[in-house]
Amino acid sequence: MPEQSPAQPTVQHCPTPRELDDLELLAHGALGLRGFEGPGGLVTLQVPAVVAAAATDTGTLELVDPEGVPLATVTVESSYDLPTTDALGLQGPVRPLAHHEFGAFRRLYLTPAQLQEQYDEATMTVPVAGPLSEEDLDRIKKEAGDDAVLLLALAGHGTPRTREGDPLDAPALIRATLKAADLLGDEGVTAGVVAVPLAARADAPGADRKDQELRDRVVAAYAPGRTLEPIGQGTVPDSIEKALARKTRDQQGLAVFFTGLSGSGKSTLARALHDVVLEKGERTVTSLDGDVVRRHLSKGLTFSKEDRETNIARIGWVAAEISRHGGVAICSPIAPFDATRKLVRSMVEDAGGAFVLIHVATPLEECERRDRKGLYAKARAGQIPEFTGISSPYEVPEDAAVRVDTTGRSIEEVLDEVLAVLYDGGWLVR
Repeated sequence: MPEQSPAQPTVQHCPTPRELDDLELLAHGALGLRGFEGPGGLVTLQVPAVVAAAATDTGTLELVDPEGVPLATVTVESSYDLPTTDALGLQGPVRPLAHHEFGAFRRLYLTPAQLQEQYDEATMTVPVAGPLSEEDLDRIKKEAGDDAVLLLALAGHGTPRTREGDPLDAPALIRATLKAADLLGDEGVTAGVVAVPLAARADAPGADRKDQELRDRVVAAYAPGRTLEPIGQGTVPDSIEKALARKTRDQQGLAVFFTGLSGSGKSTLARALHDVVLEKGERTVTSLDGDVVRRHLSKGLTFSKEDRETNIARIGWVAAEISRHGGVAICSPIAPFDATRKLVRSMVEDAGGAFVLIHVATPLEECERRDRKGLYAKARAGQIPEFTGISSPYEVPEDAAVRVDTTGRSIEEVLDEVLAVLYDGGWLVR
């Protein structure tokens, strides 16, 4: 009897929130695509290089949700480099394994086939990506006549926006859209709500064009009949405004993220800011210093690039959870790489918090002169590999809210610059 080769282990990966939304639409057949596309495609998948290598070797990648539940498999046809990250893109068809069972308003997330069972071609579909105004509701009532109305809530990652252009989370948009349906019902219009996880392309090349094309595809897949676009202007009814449950900035969760070279003064600034917030007594505040987190949450990690980035990601996750509940997280790791800082920003903003990046731009020469821990001397002697500023790069952030230099200055003087940003932004009250 011939010997059987041992089964290759399943390679798993949890996609980003945007990719999870894309995966759901692919599984629903709402995009007219068989799977994730190649460079420049509308729907793409990025994975760490080590995951891409393993998946390419086995020919299959299993995509899981954040809790590890398998959602789909991707048959890997090819991989490709990405210009601004060490990750790789994977291209290939998707085979659904399961559907999302949990999440706010999950009952409203229908497939196009399920929707067609409930609505006929006489239905007027209104795509909704923000709160509807009184003018919108009047127009919908007039245009619908005796026909039913389907309010299609475009509730994917990064898509919902307020009238002012600020991000809305999906539950807030759906709550507001349900209120709009109630108001239409009060006027004798039969109105229902269906949610669709249409995610925005963010700052990807050609994002606006891709967003519009995907939007057109999704609306065409879900609309059983004619469509009507909202005006996008006017006064929002009180009941809809209340459903948005928006917090003022001084109530919103906040992550203040100090980044800079070792010895730049970021930890000292972070401690000083922590004391100011404590003294005011208006916000709960937590300090997430890079070295402290490493001793507790990240105990056991090495100082390899991968483990250092894992440490930053863990800080980001904790900061996001703190901001989700309206707290203030003050973070002070070195965080030398732009991609990881942007990951933390997205974690916090996805949780409904604000992210304020502070670049402590004290020059290398001054940091090395201070060298309180003797780290630079060891790095120069080759005793510490991949040391930021010596044998490993520091990528200067271009998206910092403020850039400060502590050379020859008191902490109080520099802290005033940081506080000015937080006061002017409305996150702290003077």
